[in-house]
Amino acid sequence: MNINSTPVRLFYGWFVVAAAFAITFVGFGSAYTFSAFLVPLQAEFGASRGSVSLVFSLAGFLYFGLGVLSGPLADRWGSRPLAVVGMALVGLGLALAGMARNLTEVYIAYGLGIGLGVGLSYVPVLGTIQRWFIRRRGFASGVAVSGIGVGTLAMPPLAALLIESFGWRGAYFVLGALAVVVGVGMALLVVNNPRDRGVGPDGDPVQTAAQFEPLKGFTVAAAITSPRFIGLYVACLFCSFGVFVPFVHLVPYAMDHGVVPSVAVYLLAVIGFGSTTGRFLLGGVADRFGRRLSLLAMYVGMAFAMIIWLIARDLWLLMVFALIYGVFYGGWVALLPAIVMDYFGGRNVGSLIGILYTSVALGTLIGPSAAGFAYDLSQSYMLPISASVCANIIAVVVFAGTSREPLPESPLRKISNN
Repeated sequence: MNINSTPVRLFYGWFVVAAAFAITFVGFGSAYTFSAFLVPLQAEFGASRGSVSLVFSLAGFLYFGLGVLSGPLADRWGSRPLAVVGMALVGLGLALAGMARNLTEVYIAYGLGIGLGVGLSYVPVLGTIQRWFIRRRGFASGVAVSGIGVGTLAMPPLAALLIESFGWRGAYFVLGALAVVVGVGMALLVVNNPRDRGVGPDGDPVQTAAQFEPLKGFTVAAAITSPRFIGLYVACLFCSFGVFVPFVHLVPYAMDHGVVPSVAVYLLAVIGFGSTTGRFLLGGVADRFGRRLSLLAMYVGMAFAMIIWLIARDLWLLMVFALIYGVFYGGWVALLPAIVMDYFGGRNVGSLIGILYTSVALGTLIGPSAAGFAYDLSQSYMLPISASVCANIIAVVVFAGTSREPLPESPLRKISNN
């Protein structure tokens, strides 16, 4: 053995990925426990399913919509301080929701806590991941956002157990403490740029002079007025009308069809398992076969899964839906930031991801709550599920028609057509 050999150091980018994983696990895992709380909140406050669903819709609107502000702030100040504050707000919001005396206070506590907390942290850490990787960008993004899938797998069953043991108020207190300890602790590992650690993307060496060169890429104005960005935005908008409906309504749907609550909540865990698989596997597949075609496949896959939900009445078929939907939903989430980086470069990647996610914010605001009100009127989910199928088909058509449009002149010389 050569005792003089230099030990291999793990590329710090993977620590940033681990931090992003933890942040998305805590933030979205806490948000996606909401389906477990829907029926207890209805019973506590005597509210309709549509009005309770609006709690999640408001939070989702804020945490996706806030990216338009947190992205530029991260480009200027770095992602770490925003992620630390965001995770603290998630914990505070959950604790205050547990103290709510009426549904309005739940709107304020949960909506602002989860909405602002995730909104301040999600887009900044996703933008940071894009700077740390080039060759394995799709895989790294997939691992980072697989925290959402693992959170969806682990947190709803945990929430159901906590509700059974401590009631819904006590469950929110425990989840709030978990968010602060894990989320804030891991957010401290975030470093905004590999050059701050003296390396290039993927751990490659950098020239000393190059460490201080500005990142290349499009201006925000040039990017958002390009046909590619507009098409991506519109496709995400239509898709998002239905994409989060299962996270709010799948558990009560299963209960309406005779599945006991303690079993129904595991449907969200199955979505989480599928989502985690999709983020890990499909991100790497997209790196090899092209991220553009892979994103089209995600829209088609989500539409196909929704058709299964449309006809599902038995638990086994709901499980099949949850698994397939989770895989394609996970791939969709993993690919979006990588596509933005491919097309428009790293100069304003945080800002552009934030602007793109305002489309998801609008869809999230309307979709789950509209599905709840549609159920209140008809006692059926037929209409919202059918609308979700159509929305994904429209997304396929829009993105396919615009994703190969030429880009304007930019300081970024080589643009990927993946």
